[in-house]
Amino acid sequence: MKLITYLQDEQEHLAVLINDLVYDMDVLHPDLPGTMSMFLHFWQDVFPIAQAGELILKEGTRSSSRGIPLKDVSLLSPVTFPVSCRDAYAFRQHVETARRNRKAPMIPEFDQYPVFYFTNHHSIQGPGAIHFMPDHFEKLDFELEAAIVICKQGRNIRAEEADQYIGGLMIMNDWSARRLQMEEMLLNLGPAKGKDFATSLGPWLVTLDELEDLVVPAKENHVGKSWNLKMKCRVNGVQVSEGNLADMNWTFAEIIERASYGVTLQPGDVIGSGTVGTGCFLELNGTGKLNDPDYTEQWLQPNDVVEMEIDQLGILNNTIIAEETDWSILKRKKI
Repeated sequence: MKLITYLQDEQEHLAVLINDLVYDMDVLHPDLPGTMSMFLHFWQDVFPIAQAGELILKEGTRSSSRGIPLKDVSLLSPVTFPVSCRDAYAFRQHVETARRNRKAPMIPEFDQYPVFYFTNHHSIQGPGAIHFMPDHFEKLDFELEAAIVICKQGRNIRAEEADQYIGGLMIMNDWSARRLQMEEMLLNLGPAKGKDFATSLGPWLVTLDELEDLVVPAKENHVGKSWNLKMKCRVNGVQVSEGNLADMNWTFAEIIERASYGVTLQPGDVIGSGTVGTGCFLELNGTGKLNDPDYTEQWLQPNDVVEMEIDQLGILNNTIIAEETDWSILKRKKI
């Protein structure tokens, strides 16, 4: 099932996408919640009902005249107001390459436990235009990731049982202002201002039943589901990144286990995978300069269009807009 959230008459609507047609939840069943937040909170009860309604529509035994063409709706993030948003560090290739590019050895702790940081869950955005401040353009970067949303409350969840807490998968772009990020992390705290201004999710949430045929074994000595899903990023139509979700060394199940230790996870919590190998300019520029001292770095610019595509999860399309201001916190630094 592909679950979308769209805006109409200044109200948020939850719907299911079938063959490029959008059906509000009340078309599937009159008692289904109309927002993603409510749907996630009552997932165990409402998801089977929604599945049954979707099947009836697909079989054509119920009128499909209430479907709205996808092109006619204004998509929001599938999860518009996450309870929280964590982002992990699950792809060894990305970590290893980034460290090699700055002549640092691979950190052995990466293979011992998964880590994550909290980002600003109030800055979640969906497809479309995103506005950035001047300081964000000091090495503005994308990060090609996938994310899950929690659909069942749980605490101290073992990795062997954690996949049942996943409502679905979606594309995630963890926008990064690298100069702000690197400066604040000199103080061994963060990332904060380098990350907190925007995170994109979308274009829809794909439930795990749709991805069963693409499940592959986790890496050796790891636990949980992994999915054979190709990942790509294009900037202004030019492909710059390529990877696969199956390359995650730490599974979402293992990340959930660590995140829930002594903590109650709630329906609506979002957890990102971290950046896939080659999935950001920071890594690509570092590799380019390592191979060629004259390599010209590339960073995102105003009016750039960033498209992220993951098999079965759709295409997340964002256009970069510069705010019309000269306000800079970098210029407020004490000398």
